[in-house]
Amino acid sequence: MTINAQNYASTPNTAVAQVGGAANANRDGTGTIVTVFTAGASGSRVDDITLTAIVTTTAGMVRLFLHDGATAKLWREVMVPANTVSATNPAWSALLSNLALVLKAGWSLRASSEKAELINVCVTRAGDF
Repeated sequence: MTINAQNYASTPNTAVAQVGGAANANRDGTGTIVTVFTAGASGSRVDDITLTAIVTTTAGMVRLFLHDGATAKLWREVMVPANTVSATNPAWSALLSNLALVLKAGWSLRASSEKAELINVCVTRAGDF
């Protein structure tokens, strides 16, 4: 009888990157794409990602890609609404939670912004196996 041992993400691994220095409307993995998170030597699990604009935004998308070491493939799109930041109106943000995204060693999570508006992409809950 074979018993499969559970494998848990045992080493916390968080990351942050900023996208939007260059507009990229491509969904095919080309253009300016920023590496946000790289899997550890034995792979990683990503559970939560927070997106936060640091400027006024116009309607557009933040695109998240999975990169296998050679090519980037579109994984998710997150709609960014038009929002004017002020003393009484906070910047737009979004939480992607309970993702259970498992990345193999050598893989990475990458992001782009459709508009040239600065947005922080933060992997807030993740770990390496």
